[in-house]
Amino acid sequence: MVYSSKIARLRDRAFMLKEARTFFDQLDIKEVDCPLLTVHASVDSHIDLIPALYNQKETRYLHSSPEYGMKRLLAEGIGDIFQLTHVFRNGEWSTKHNPEFMMAEWYRLGITFETMIDETVQFIRLFLGDLPYSIISYRDAFLRYAGIDYLTMSFQDLVNYIDQAGIPFYPSAVEEGKDALLNLILGTQIEPQLGQDELCVLAYYPSSQAALAKTRLNGQEEVAERFEIYYQGVELSNGYHELTDVKEQKERFKKSNQMRKMLGKEELPIDEYFLKALDKGIPDCCGVAVGFDRLMMLRQKQKNIAEVISWGWEFA
Repeated sequence: MVYSSKIARLRDRAFMLKEARTFFDQLDIKEVDCPLLTVHASVDSHIDLIPALYNQKETRYLHSSPEYGMKRLLAEGIGDIFQLTHVFRNGEWSTKHNPEFMMAEWYRLGITFETMIDETVQFIRLFLGDLPYSIISYRDAFLRYAGIDYLTMSFQDLVNYIDQAGIPFYPSAVEEGKDALLNLILGTQIEPQLGQDELCVLAYYPSSQAALAKTRLNGQEEVAERFEIYYQGVELSNGYHELTDVKEQKERFKKSNQMRKMLGKEELPIDEYFLKALDKGIPDCCGVAVGFDRLMMLRQKQKNIAEVISWGWEFA
């Protein structure tokens, strides 16, 4: 199908919003609508939030994901849920990023990590057609596409590899530690090669990259049950077997805030409502977030996210 004008693309977007809701309805997943403005913040070392001042005295935050609100509903016993919502990221503006964008996020109780991967693939196929898919572990992706085994490499080995490959270091990369170096290699050497002729599921990340995921042993490595799906080098989703241990989650939040402080960023208030929900008890579940606008970019063969939304950031 040819989308010759912005209006044609927006009509197709409306059609796909209906298709997405039909997908969830057929699986008996209920739609919810959590607040965009929250009292507390979602704490992540590298995701910055857009604050909003209420009544000239109270700071709230435009959420970067509906995750915390949705998990609080899971603790109340709501069951399988989804949300199609706008989310916000401070400072993220490029051809593939808009500071305000649409996310499809859903949570499924009592299913396996592998089943969640397959279900996410089925959702993506609504937009892109019946593409085949393959799963590759994070470690195997480094071996195949970068020719290195990070488990056997020292920090200095990784620094040397990046230097020899001619990859530019961003200002705080070395200070941030090994995971930052791995992300640098992933983003420059590996991601562009993923999913060229099929959907590529990158799974089983290092446990240190698992702020909200359960972990397990995979051979000699402790890994996170986390996956991302790529097509034509574009990241489309981020999914987890969800962490439900409140003590472990609180420690991870503290570490994220410590990293933010080291990077010269503002420490963010930890969401005590979310921690209380974890303490109350969230059923074993898997969750995933999928970038709706990026799916539309690939579906409509557009290079700029502004072409698939009503108005891009510059003209909003």
